[in-house]
Amino acid sequence: MNNGGMPGGGGGGMGKSRSLNSARPEEKIDSKTKSAVLRRLGKYMLEHIWYVVAAFFLMLVSNVLALIAPKLSGAAIDVIKPGEGAVDMGSVIMYCVLLLVCYAVSAIMSYILAVIMVKLSQKIIYTMRRQLFNRLTELPVGYFDTHATGDIISHISYDVDTVNASLSHDLLQICTSIVTVVGSLVMMLSISPALILVFVVTVPVSIIFTKYKTKKIRPLFKKRSIKLGMLNGYAEEMLSGQRSIKVYGREDVITGRFDERNKDAVDAYYDADYHGAIIGPGVNFINNFSMALVIILGGICYMYSMNGVIAEASIFFMTLGGVSAFVQYSRKFAGPINEFANILSELQSAMSAAERVFRIIDEPDEDQLSASREQNNDYSGRKVAENVNGHVQLQNVKFGYIPGKTILHDLSIDVKPGSTVAIVGPTGAGKTTIINLLMRFYDVNAGKIYVDGTEIRDFTRDSLRRSYTMVLQETWLFGGTIAENISYGRSDATMDEIIAAAKAAKIHSFIEALPEGYNTVLTDDGINISKGQKQLITIARAMLPKSSMLILDEATSNVDSRTEIKIQEAMRSLMDGRTCFVIAHRLSTIQNADIILVVKDGNVIEQGNHETLMASGGFYSSLYNSQFS
Repeated sequence: MNNGGMPGGGGGGMGKSRSLNSARPEEKIDSKTKSAVLRRLGKYMLEHIWYVVAAFFLMLVSNVLALIAPKLSGAAIDVIKPGEGAVDMGSVIMYCVLLLVCYAVSAIMSYILAVIMVKLSQKIIYTMRRQLFNRLTELPVGYFDTHATGDIISHISYDVDTVNASLSHDLLQICTSIVTVVGSLVMMLSISPALILVFVVTVPVSIIFTKYKTKKIRPLFKKRSIKLGMLNGYAEEMLSGQRSIKVYGREDVITGRFDERNKDAVDAYYDADYHGAIIGPGVNFINNFSMALVIILGGICYMYSMNGVIAEASIFFMTLGGVSAFVQYSRKFAGPINEFANILSELQSAMSAAERVFRIIDEPDEDQLSASREQNNDYSGRKVAENVNGHVQLQNVKFGYIPGKTILHDLSIDVKPGSTVAIVGPTGAGKTTIINLLMRFYDVNAGKIYVDGTEIRDFTRDSLRRSYTMVLQETWLFGGTIAENISYGRSDATMDEIIAAAKAAKIHSFIEALPEGYNTVLTDDGINISKGQKQLITIARAMLPKSSMLILDEATSNVDSRTEIKIQEAMRSLMDGRTCFVIAHRLSTIQNADIILVVKDGNVIEQGNHETLMASGGFYSSLYNSQFS
């Protein structure tokens, strides 16, 4: 619990703190933000007030008992008076028993306190991480388009773990340090106010030294983290490109470059650890020097006190037991003060981490973002999209992801129910943007989109999206059986329906050939199957929901042309009577679409079926012919 038991004043000899070794560069936050973060963390703690009360009580009693113990040991020594005959062993034994009881009860309470703090921090962190993840599921797609996945994951793992460590250790440590320092100071004043003057010099020197070295060393640890990140990034990049490296015979080149980065990382580690190792011995020297002064001056005072030179009423009067107790209190007093700079650094790290977590929790969700743009903010009045026929209309739609950069310019489309609509055009024309707007991943800047005559912003987002089934070019499979992955959009699907969907997607034979069939477990996003097979499973998944509209965004890019044609045939029969939007670059796969929309520079420049567009000899015709020239 306290630092007194550690050599050289305890805490000061630890050298490096967790904040110095942090793998993530910390950002400073202002006092106003700190106060807000503390209030929010306090609210989490108030939800478990009895844990907090119990922890405070145990901390206080444990440290008071630990502070009483040196006084008892000094009293036991003072019972033994040289030159006065027999020793009162009864008193000595009594003080020793009380001493053992104090330390034993303090240790037991410290253990219980540690358990309570761990449980309290786990409960708070569980709530915080749950709120963080729940908020992430509610954020708009645009948030994930502008924030790196790795950075988001680091908030869930590193930042929350940093807060957890601070709550379970640093918060307890700082409270303990305050009680220990104040209690030790009071006890030392009661023993010898004169000897306190030793710490007037040594403690500030120790604090200044620690703060100075920490300030110098922190950039070295930041550099170490950067170099290690560069090394890991390079290794990951090279390992993922082994085939290309071997084909071009670049093994020696990449090994040489790895050696350079490896040396930089090793040098950075050496510099950080070498200079970090100076703090511990330096602080230990100062602490040991102060302790030596206490022992020397205390011994001198004791000798003069025993010889009667110093009167008992004098502030310089000392007994042998008093010297012993003062030395013990000095160890307890110096340790927490020397560690305080490190504890504050760790608290700063935790504050920054908590602020980043709260920043995400406070991010506006999709409805809140829409409320800031629309005058009608009554989301309780939104309708549920039910029995949708699939009549989709875009009227004079304008949209851009970045203000001032418009992608879609005055786009108007009228898609009849049950139509198969293909959207084609060059890269960046706005094909996927149209899909994002239909699904309300983004809202239009101007114009309106209707489904069955109702403006889509009058529907609840959830019901609108359930009216669609979507298959993306980037496949996503989760850890589970193939059957579970196929039925992801319809948890109530029967096995017969799952098999029927797999057959329609031309993946049934492959699944049956697997040792466990539909019960085969997929791991790591389906790493144990090919990309084409993964794509077919996601297509089978899209066939199960009973939605009225289907979106295929390059959904067949990972299958061969023959299989793609078969899938299109299966899709048409399966989606009979449903509106289907297809984005495709291979124009041979959308020849049977009811209508083809040719999008260029955010506008529909041509529309019609394949034969009509080919006969017109326009942009579509040139695109189609360029793929077969």
